[in-house]
Amino acid sequence: MRESHITEITQNKKDYLSLLLLADEQENMIDLYLGRGRMFVLDDSGIKAECVVTDEGDGILEIKNIAVASGSQGKGYGRALIEFVEEKFCGEFKTLQVGTGDSPLTIPFYEKCGFTRHHVIKDFFTKNYNHPIIECGVQLKDMIVLQKSL
Repeated sequence: MRESHITEITQNKKDYLSLLLLADEQENMIDLYLGRGRMFVLDDSGIKAECVVTDEGDGILEIKNIAVASGSQGKGYGRALIEFVEEKFCGEFKTLQVGTGDSPLTIPFYEKCGFTRHHVIKDFFTKNYNHPIIECGVQLKDMIVLQKSL
């Protein structure tokens, strides 16, 4: 990742829809935050990952979408984006927050990045998505919200 760089995307964010859909598989849900979010992409001889963050008020910056392209996962790109966001916004926000399904794929990743479980939004996925969200063979129902101090 020596040659990688992260840039902010301010226009045509939907050009990265295929990546966005890896983390949030329903486009109308992406539309709820993409316009007000700040989007960053990681380029390492091609776009490998993206991250969208939003200001949720009360000093909370939330990761609404973070995804690493298939074939590029497990190489540190997701962690690099989180570290970038932490450094960029540490003076502006007190807390970095992320909401995810209770999945063995995502929870351990965020915990390794220093996040701890904060609260649960019951039935988030079953109420807000028009189809079951299945990850690692498990249907996601509740959203687990994790936080870390900036």
